[in-house]
This record gives sequence, C-alpha cells and structure tokens, in this order.
Amino acid sequence: MTRKKGKPISFDAMVKFFLQHYKIPTKKDFDRIEKRITQLEKLIRSTAASGTGRTAAASSRSTRGAATAMDTVYNVIKRSRNGASFKHIQTKTGFDDKKIRNIIFRLNKLEKIKRQSRGIYTAI
Repeated sequence: MTRKKGKPISFDAMVKFFLQHYKIPTKKDFDRIEKRITQLEKLIRSTAASGTGRTAAASSRSTRGAATAMDTVYNVIKRSRNGASFKHIQTKTGFDDKKIRNIIFRLNKLEKIKRQSRGIYTAI
C-alpha cells in the first residue's frame, strides 16, 4: 500500500511560519515603527515650538489645584496625632482597600510615612 501524500507546503508558507515563530520583524513592522517615530518627532517639535516645555497633563494638574489620591491619604495620616489606622484612612477618604494599600506602600517607599505597628501609620 502506498501512502497518500498530503497537501504540499509552499515555500512562502514556510517562510511566513519561521518569521512568526521566531518573531523576526518584517518590512511592514519597520514601516509602522518609522511612521510612529515620525509622529512623535512632530509632537516634540510642536511642544518645543510653543515654548512652554510642559506637557498638557502637568499644566492642567497645576491649574486645577486638585489633590491626588496620594496627597489625600498623606494629609489624613499627617493630621492624626497618634497615627492613622487603616480603617480611619478608609472612612476619611472613601477609597477601596486595594487603592489605600498601594498608596501606603508608595508613601512608605518614599519615606513620607512610617509604620508604627501593624495597620497604624504616622507621617515623618
């Protein structure tokens, strides 16, 4: 009995498989990157031409005067005399657990607060 041969694999299909499997960039990928770089260069030139040198987010934040979530939590901790508990921070700010935990972690890393004991935080 002879074996029935399947569909022959084309050379183009084989090349395409290797390009995708080994993540080799193609001319199309380079063209996309070049287009994106050109757009970014235009954006940089336009902001440099305006003369401010500040981004839109930085300028709008300063003009609004709104406090960030990190500032809010830090102010709650700073106002408490004997240290603020996690529950106290949560009731004053209204933030959920995860958000407060992340903010406390960042404030501790920046050395703006100190952990007195488990769940009690004081400003430095």
